[in-house]
Amino acid sequence: MPFYHKLGQVPHKRHTQFRKPDGGLYREEVMGLEGFHGIESILYHQFLPPRVLKVEDLGAACVEYTDYGPLRHRAFKTADVPAGGNPVSARRFLLGNSDVTLSVSRPTQSMDYFYRNAQAYEVWFVHEGNGSLRTQFGTMGFVPGDYIVIPFGTTWQMVLDTAEARFLIIESPSQIEPPKRYRNEWGQLLEHSPYCERDIRLPDTLETYTERGEFEVRVKVRDRITRHILDHHPLDVVGWDGYLYPWILSIHDFEPITGRVHQPPPVHQTFAGHNFVVCSFVPRLFDYHPQGIPAPYNHSNVNSDEVIYYCDGNFMSRKGIKQYDISLHPSGLPHGPQPGTTEASIGKERTEELAVMVDTFHPLNIAVPALELEKPEYMDSWLEGDGT
Repeated sequence: MPFYHKLGQVPHKRHTQFRKPDGGLYREEVMGLEGFHGIESILYHQFLPPRVLKVEDLGAACVEYTDYGPLRHRAFKTADVPAGGNPVSARRFLLGNSDVTLSVSRPTQSMDYFYRNAQAYEVWFVHEGNGSLRTQFGTMGFVPGDYIVIPFGTTWQMVLDTAEARFLIIESPSQIEPPKRYRNEWGQLLEHSPYCERDIRLPDTLETYTERGEFEVRVKVRDRITRHILDHHPLDVVGWDGYLYPWILSIHDFEPITGRVHQPPPVHQTFAGHNFVVCSFVPRLFDYHPQGIPAPYNHSNVNSDEVIYYCDGNFMSRKGIKQYDISLHPSGLPHGPQPGTTEASIGKERTEELAVMVDTFHPLNIAVPALELEKPEYMDSWLEGDGT
């Protein structure tokens, strides 16, 4: 999130001596994007950041895709995805392309190691469960409805406060940020934005350790996982400042934009990445034109695949869809309400639905683990009625 933040102790000037109480130097680290051209933060460590005691290759981290097959609408039930493991190990990839991958995780354990994705941004949408995200930038608590945005290179660990949790994870090799149309030339969120800086939660508690020993950090890079064993605790930062850090936005703080007639999906946009967007469908009033039709119109996004993760509420434009389901409406095939849902929506004043949508501008592939979750009857849900 591009606004300045500072936590802990930092020297008056960058790249100058900053000494510990015993006279030794704190170790400065500049962490930035796009080769010193993009946003960055400067962190001050107790120990030299490059110190690694042992390294080990843990294998490939590629997603295995299958052939899409005949063009059709598809849906996947994730309600009964097996629970177990920690948030990272429990991740099950479902859809993806070179721009973005989508997965779900249903962990029952906290992480006993640290993790760093050095090749992608990650957004963890918290559907169920409470806990905290521990990072070198500080610690943040999370609750259901939170989007946890984790930049490249962040070292982190999730600790669960509940017996189980459930996440939708969006991973991308591009920066994930608020849409540019919501921001002015200085980066401030504008008055028409559906959320503002007050809604953004930042790291607020800095954990600083001087503990020595052996600490595991698993690093994802070049589509492989490497285990690093450090000889010091990875959360050794005494202070930092800058524009690059993890942050949280709650879907419940997204203010819906409504109109006299049905508004198109871009009004629900929450984040932007390279060749994809993330949207939030939240409880809201329907259209107030006297002849308005609340249900969305049929549409053909010829350059876009549409994915919706259904969280809570009544999904009035969908039949055969339940909580935790994921629908995929691919480019090249119109989609819209199933028979009877348009008529049923007329006269309704509001919706209580809660859902996360990801629209991609290149076709999505189906990951092998998704096949056992598919609802093959979904395509037939448009055949009910007389077809008018």
